[in-house]
Amino acid sequence: MKILMVGQGGREHSLLWKLAQSPEKPLLYAAPGNAGMAQIATCITIGATDIVNLVDFASQEKIDLTLVGPEVPLTLGIVDAFEARGLKIFGARRDAAMIEGSKSFAKNLMRKYKIPTADYEVFDDPKKAKAHLDKVGAPIVVKADGLAAGKGAIVCPTLEAAHQAINMIMEERAFGDAGSRVVIEECLTGEEASFLAFTDGKTVLPMASSQDHKPIYDNDQGPNTGGMGAYSPAPVVTDDVHKKIMDRVMLPAVQGMAAEGYPYKGVLYAGLMIKDGEPRLLEFNARFGDPEAQPLVARMASDLVPVLEAVIDERLHEVTLEWRPEPTVCVVMASGGYPGSYEKGKVISGLDEAASVPGVVIFHAGTALKNGKVVTDGGRVLNVNGIGKDIREAIANAYQGVKKIYWEGVHYRNDIGKKALDRLAQ
Repeated sequence: MKILMVGQGGREHSLLWKLAQSPEKPLLYAAPGNAGMAQIATCITIGATDIVNLVDFASQEKIDLTLVGPEVPLTLGIVDAFEARGLKIFGARRDAAMIEGSKSFAKNLMRKYKIPTADYEVFDDPKKAKAHLDKVGAPIVVKADGLAAGKGAIVCPTLEAAHQAINMIMEERAFGDAGSRVVIEECLTGEEASFLAFTDGKTVLPMASSQDHKPIYDNDQGPNTGGMGAYSPAPVVTDDVHKKIMDRVMLPAVQGMAAEGYPYKGVLYAGLMIKDGEPRLLEFNARFGDPEAQPLVARMASDLVPVLEAVIDERLHEVTLEWRPEPTVCVVMASGGYPGSYEKGKVISGLDEAASVPGVVIFHAGTALKNGKVVTDGGRVLNVNGIGKDIREAIANAYQGVKKIYWEGVHYRNDIGKKALDRLAQ
């Protein structure tokens, strides 16, 4: 069996790592991959958004299954293009991926199908957006409508900050065309959690709970990033909260997408705010989270291949998922300067030493091979996963691994998993 992984981040490395353990013993390819993925797959120099060449490669190599990691190829229609050539591919079709590709599309879906979320308004005129801000006041959240690599949602504690966010998104076009429209919404409070599920358009098969850490600095300070760490399970998602998320968010979304004529197949990711046991939806994503995928796949006891195939074939009701009980914590190690500008090409040391720590698994993100050495090649560079008998041991293992790795300017948060410890201590 031949499997192609599209993408080059930590999420994609973790999924490849999981696929490599399949009893199917698949032959793995990655496009374009990274230095870590090259250890278990053949990396090919085709970018994740080069859909024409990806389809040609999959066709020529007789790839049996393609798995798409990032959101951009999904919104560009990679699944539609593969299916048109009769190729098996896992992911949301272009129309369905609008659930992530357009915040306004997603919010309107939530409103229509009564999915609990923040009150909001949509604007494509900066003057009208600012007038609305002056009317509703702060704190408030300003979001670029389109894809912005996880950085397009700006929490504004003051009106001045909100006006600056409108200027940055709509007038300076910090996120390009993604900022031609904005969603302005109520600022929800509580504790965030990530809830991911497989769906074939009818059945919804939930994964274990997880929690992401978006801001760059400890204690959730500083600008949002693509994610600085994650852990699974998330104690804030109790059995009662889990049931509410399924009944009020996941099932209505999948049923609503089908009713709208956009049947949703793939991974549906709900970013949630939970307060007093009540979940409200912040946003949907149309793929595995990054870094949530990393601790999730480390805990997944089931073979991933049959699950992917069941989604594609619309027989997900036949499949169950088993999870290892051990909690897993993922710490993201980033380039200094991220999420702003940063330098590439810094030599990374200590990878072998870190990988030898019991309970540690390392997934590469922004890495490359240069003159036989692993160097930095992105903002988020490595994902160090600690597995333990409890969350405290998982955190300790993760940071023991982190402390053995170094490159010039390395940055990471020191508090990944602290919220879980705090909640369990209550």
